[in-house]
Amino acid sequence: MISGSARLAGVIGHPVSHSRSPLLHNHWLARHGIDGAYVPLPVPPERLETALRGLRAAGFAGLNVTVPHKQAVAAFCDELDEAASRTGSVNTLVFTADGRCLGSSTDGAGFLASLRAAGVDARTGPVLLLGAGGAALALAASLLAHGIPVLVANRTRERSEALARRLATAAGPAPRHAVPGPGVRVLDWAAWPAALADVALLVNTTSLGMRGQPALPTDLSRAGARLVVADIVYVPLETALLAAARARGLRTVGGLGMLLHQAVPGFAAWFGVTPEVDDEVTALLASSVAASGQPAATDASG
Repeated sequence: MISGSARLAGVIGHPVSHSRSPLLHNHWLARHGIDGAYVPLPVPPERLETALRGLRAAGFAGLNVTVPHKQAVAAFCDELDEAASRTGSVNTLVFTADGRCLGSSTDGAGFLASLRAAGVDARTGPVLLLGAGGAALALAASLLAHGIPVLVANRTRERSEALARRLATAAGPAPRHAVPGPGVRVLDWAAWPAALADVALLVNTTSLGMRGQPALPTDLSRAGARLVVADIVYVPLETALLAAARARGLRTVGGLGMLLHQAVPGFAAWFGVTPEVDDEVTALLASSVAASGQPAATDASG
């Protein structure tokens, strides 16, 4: 039961019916005995500005942002953190007591935190990202900020090149299969299986392999023994890519950890407590995913 002075936050997107964020944040609120609530807020793009102004006026502490609003909300922020500024994408909003709106991108940091929780050191790089959408952009920005070389392969090469131009940061030496580019090294889609011998981490950031979506190619025959395979898709919890990696004896990291860890900074800012990503909350969300069978976007803020 919440009181009239409850702290309020939520997730804004269109749609938001797939989102596990309300389950996650309300679990943390109950665990810490906080007078607050976290609600799903379906808002179509044409009503985004009205919704943001109304929620601020209504006293919301902040919001998570999911598709399709992650780029559009940046224009309404008074201040962006470094990751949001570099990527032009925002997944967390904080409304301050003095009326400002602070925007941040926690997806990349959440991904790195999920790797650390799994005992994986991304600094052994290079890292090969499959896909060139918003998730790939956020991950690449965080990896580059930590000095980790990044390669990107996308079915449409032009999108990979656009991502590389956006980041425009030196990414270190590239494996022999890569084509040099500004910051991020770009690979043709057909070339990524051959590049696996030269990378330490492979990450699928596309929707391929998600339940209800086409399969991702799982040719890992060139993989070295040190390769770690990660997938930010979490429906199903074990994708065909992860299963193929396990069959070859490779270490794997599923997508649920990124979803959990990217949520921590927002909760801390809105509710004043830094929540823990532990076995209990991981099992709660895993059970929800398994029970629903509902496809969910690779967007980690969902």
